[in-house]
Amino acid sequence: MKMISIHTEYITLGQFLKLADCISTGGQAKSFLQEAEIYVNGEPENRRGKKLVHNDRIRVEGCGEFQVVRS
Repeated sequence: MKMISIHTEYITLGQFLKLADCISTGGQAKSFLQEAEIYVNGEPENRRGKKLVHNDRIRVEGCGEFQVVRS
């Protein structure tokens, strides 16, 4: 599991996908979310504006498993 460090209170799922190198540009988020299976804390999620906070766990099909940590 890779740790993704944030410096703010939260990060959106769309921003997270770019930070985790699952997509190369923010513009790809919408189509990526429609095609890939993504789980946040074990629940399916496809909203790019979903707020991710410290200790959230994200599993992205074809990209891996991640945990958000606040630095």
